[in-house]
Amino acid sequence: QGKVVPCFRPDTVFKVSTPQWRDEIKLLEKASGISITNYRKLIEALENRRAFFKEMGAVSTDHGADDAYTHELSDREAEAIFQRAIQGKASKEDEAQFVAHMLMEMARMSIEDGLVMQLHPGSFRNHNNFIFNRFGADKGCDIPVRMEYTRNLHALLNKYGNDARLTLIVFTLDENTYSGELAPLAGHYPAMKLGPAWWFHDSIEGMIRYRERVTETAGFFNTVGFNDDTRAFASIPARHDLSRRVDSNFLARQVSRHIIDLSDARVISKALAYDLVKKAYRL
Repeated sequence: QGKVVPCFRPDTVFKVSTPQWRDEIKLLEKASGISITNYRKLIEALENRRAFFKEMGAVSTDHGADDAYTHELSDREAEAIFQRAIQGKASKEDEAQFVAHMLMEMARMSIEDGLVMQLHPGSFRNHNNFIFNRFGADKGCDIPVRMEYTRNLHALLNKYGNDARLTLIVFTLDENTYSGELAPLAGHYPAMKLGPAWWFHDSIEGMIRYRERVTETAGFFNTVGFNDDTRAFASIPARHDLSRRVDSNFLARQVSRHIIDLSDARVISKALAYDLVKKAYRL
């Protein structure tokens, strides 16, 4: 029997330079019952909604930032950006700094309320202007972009990455970062785990490349097995079946090369299929 639980995703109230930002703030005010007249009230409203989502069964948050940049602002700096946004004067640079700061705040809140933090950066949204102008946003015209994680996550990981209360699961659409950045970061920081091959790479060859590039440095237990955030519910069993077959094939190769023995492969196989995702998401 399946169980569907909500996930808290507050991206739209971080994007302070967009024309619809003030409308999103009004929706947050209505949902939280808090008048959001300054930055501190925004934080209070977000904490309020996180608590509500947790009451409804949520175990995680999700953040679809343009990139993985994190940076902590002072309250004064955050308030100044918020007030410019209220006046409709926030710039793209304001937004980049505000999103980077809010990712820091989301990590802090996750330590306090126990929600797992997911980061899904690196998609150029609404790439096709013809489709966007005709049908609106989020109609499947999203294209991966190159990413950088080592410097961009430095602020967040240095402040919170050694705190055992935080679980930060990082995904990527840029396969070039698997072995050079993400695997070393996940292998080092206790709070960070690697999400599985995602979106364009949620495929046979994509899953194989993921295991080949990640395992030597991050191992198996710094990943979270396979999880699926698709809205195409009917595809979920097939996707999980594919992931388990790819992982079993990878483990069989490890056994045949005498890198691990068969008893270890059985333990790892169960972990990848079941145990790791339950542990990571505290299910």
